[in-house]
Amino acid sequence: MSVLDFDLSDRDFWATPMSEREAAFDRLRARETPAFFEEPEVAYAPKGPGYFALVKHADILEASRNPEVFSSGAGGATNIPDMPAEFAEYFGSMINMDDPRHARLRRIVSRAFTPKMIKQFETDVEVAAAAIVDDLLAKGPGCDFVTEVAARLPLKIICDMMGIPERDYRFVFDRSNVILGGFDPEFTGGELDKIAEKLLNAGMELQQLVQDLAAHRAEHPTGDLISSLVNANIDGERLSMQELGSFFILLVVAGNETTRNAISHGLHMLTENPGQRALWLEDIDGRAPGAVEEIVRLASPVNFMRRKTTRDFEMNGHLYREGQKVVLFYWAANRDESVFDDPKRFDITRHPNP
Repeated sequence: MSVLDFDLSDRDFWATPMSEREAAFDRLRARETPAFFEEPEVAYAPKGPGYFALVKHADILEASRNPEVFSSGAGGATNIPDMPAEFAEYFGSMINMDDPRHARLRRIVSRAFTPKMIKQFETDVEVAAAAIVDDLLAKGPGCDFVTEVAARLPLKIICDMMGIPERDYRFVFDRSNVILGGFDPEFTGGELDKIAEKLLNAGMELQQLVQDLAAHRAEHPTGDLISSLVNANIDGERLSMQELGSFFILLVVAGNETTRNAISHGLHMLTENPGQRALWLEDIDGRAPGAVEEIVRLASPVNFMRRKTTRDFEMNGHLYREGQKVVLFYWAANRDESVFDDPKRFDITRHPNP
């Protein structure tokens, strides 16, 4: 196998044209064994031992079905470097946990999502979406779709769902962008040595916001999710204030960003594929489920997650040793030629679409 002339840990790789990145992942999927990469250097954590890039649909599916081997909690799942201990207070929600802690949090949180509350969420989404479209029509072409639509809709829904006052929307938006921005100088100011401080401050401010609201809701509950969560008592278990804050950060960061990405990519795909747009408009409700799945497949709003092996484990002919890292590149798996027919084609009628 030839030596690779690209590096997934190099931020410049992700700035190359889409065609070049697709070709790089095509080469990775063609390998018999997964490629190994050095870890990126970051200011907030020591450089780790490196990772294997999982890019095949079958590998990612198997790793995802074996959480007892491929751990989310051993150093965190959302970054390739291990999460420093001080970060866990703000960014250590269930997405960075294994059972039994994961199961406990999920059990408490899921009980707060009652059928009545979910029905109200559906109504709120419809009302918010209609208002945003009305504003878009009034402003006309030339506005920034990401800012005016793709980012605005999920932020409003999540804030309304949690019970965050409208006056704090901008505060939440700005802090979540800092957390999501990573090394983007637009959000970090370009000072690499201060990234950790900026991330921690943003996390602390978001957590403080929701904890202040939770303290009030504990005595004066309303119909929002904060009230349900802070007052939930499942077999004597309830969320701590720290857990509630971390859950809010997970919602407002992960829920916001994934939906923002999917909506933005969706518009781009429908613009580049007018035939698919016309097909969807012929039967909006009937073709919506398939269209959403296809947008999510090609956009892959979560580019990757990281796992660490808890023991030696053989998967698809490769032996992973205990303590090794693997990075699950969903974006690549969703273009796996062995699973998807003509995988780079946007097809809202694609079936099956796993």
